[in-house]
Amino acid sequence: MRLPLIVLICSYTVSILGFVFIPGQDDQGAVWRMDFFHAFYFVSFMGSTIGFGEIPYPFTDAQRLWATFAMYSTVVSWLYAIGSLLSIMQSHAFQQVVSQARFRHGVNRITEPFYIICGLGETSYLLLKALIAQDIRVVVIDRNQDRIEKLELEDLHLDVPGLYADAANLDSLNVAGLQKENCRGVLALTDHDETNLMVAISTKLTSENIRVICRAESEDSEANMASFGTDYIVNPYRSFADRMKTAIESPSLFLLMEWLTDTKYRACDQAVTPPKGRWIICGYGRFGKAFEKYLGFIGCETTIIEANPQSTNAPSSTVVGRGTEAVTLRQAKIDDAVGIIAGTDNDPNNLSIIMTAKELNSDIFCVLRQNREYNKNVFQAAKAHWLMQSGRIVARKVLSRINMPLLYNFLQFARRENEAWAKKLVDKTAAMLGENHPHCWTIRLDQTSAAAFCALSSQQTITLSTIIKDPSQRTRQLPCIPLLLKRDAEFILTPEDDIELLPNDTLFLIGHEASELTLLEILNDIYLLNFLLTGKDEPRGSMLRKLRGLAPMPKVS
Repeated sequence: MRLPLIVLICSYTVSILGFVFIPGQDDQGAVWRMDFFHAFYFVSFMGSTIGFGEIPYPFTDAQRLWATFAMYSTVVSWLYAIGSLLSIMQSHAFQQVVSQARFRHGVNRITEPFYIICGLGETSYLLLKALIAQDIRVVVIDRNQDRIEKLELEDLHLDVPGLYADAANLDSLNVAGLQKENCRGVLALTDHDETNLMVAISTKLTSENIRVICRAESEDSEANMASFGTDYIVNPYRSFADRMKTAIESPSLFLLMEWLTDTKYRACDQAVTPPKGRWIICGYGRFGKAFEKYLGFIGCETTIIEANPQSTNAPSSTVVGRGTEAVTLRQAKIDDAVGIIAGTDNDPNNLSIIMTAKELNSDIFCVLRQNREYNKNVFQAAKAHWLMQSGRIVARKVLSRINMPLLYNFLQFARRENEAWAKKLVDKTAAMLGENHPHCWTIRLDQTSAAAFCALSSQQTITLSTIIKDPSQRTRQLPCIPLLLKRDAEFILTPEDDIELLPNDTLFLIGHEASELTLLEILNDIYLLNFLLTGKDEPRGSMLRKLRGLAPMPKVS
């Protein structure tokens, strides 16, 4: 706009100066000259073609000649300037500058803790909606303009600033608020491992305290991300294969994991567990290789079906084919296989594999990989025993990592226990919850979340059994089970009831949702907590306490 503005200003300046210097006549016939105000006023309405007439006196011929010149020059200047402005406003560069300015303004208005999501694919979109539902603020970066425009049209109850840019560029991350104090983490969830790796490197080198959660689809990328201190890495193929290994090896632990990570399960529900035996794996890509590895850990034999065994480095015993043909499945001895995994990157082929396998062996356990979210209804109609949706796996794992960091630690320690330990915990939880959905939560015993506990713990010992008593019946325990206690860098799995609790301890529990509210009330009501400790319902008023000779309660800050 620089040149059009210069032309417009120059035309106005010359026109005004002409009217100031060219003499006119007043109503008495005397010589009269316009001042700058009258000249500017006349040129302004003349240039906009409004035309109020000759003011304040009729013009002389010289003035009319100059007015004709000024009229055409200013109108042409305006047309040139307006045309240039419209051209600039329609240009991609200008729209990008405006959107970046709007994005910066949106990010600066966020005062609550927020996360930066890099990439707005199917996985990120599922996670974004889940975070927004929990009133967690989010900022999005994606190099696909259509996705950013779609985000702006979404009817979300929280404003989500979206930036069309490459998330691997550090400048883009800084514009998205990486350096802001209320930035809680960066979620690198694009479909490209290299981009996710670059996001992790950029963030960790410039903001060490920012938590980074990455998606990786190969073991090499996963190891590379870990070397830069990435806090949490989700490999959907390895996660799903590990989940299947756990289900076969320890059904009770698998059921417990499902309770903690999937809200659709009730405590009375039984998870579908795959059988142990020989499995047929169709497709020897990253997904198939992960399954072969994890099934091998528990002694399950596998038979590979692969259309291009040379390009995937498949073993020599591989059956060449897609698995959609009955002859290929018979060659893989489907009659005596316990399960089949349709794990190619082609959705129609995977569906065809499952349908053909069911015709040849109606008892076979079917695991079906879904690559595209829009095929969801078709895949659900296939009625496979297990459905692998990588986007949902990543979104669920990331969400649980954000909401309940101790869940990850609990599952790590729980894996070290045997099936008998897991079954005992599952039976105890199921008996406590009945047909209710399991609810798990984390609580930190600090001044913010447990003020009464902090005040009383400095004077007397408070055990775990005390704070989980039912206030309505002190001899009864609240319907909840402590699963993990974190104390500094130490973790205690299923802590005993008589363990002493200390300020800044963190508890991870499972139970009824109402138990969380009751526990918060206990930890923040010093009189209620004292009642559970002593069994005495003491008066709350300071005057009544004096009359009864009771010491004043510690102040709760």
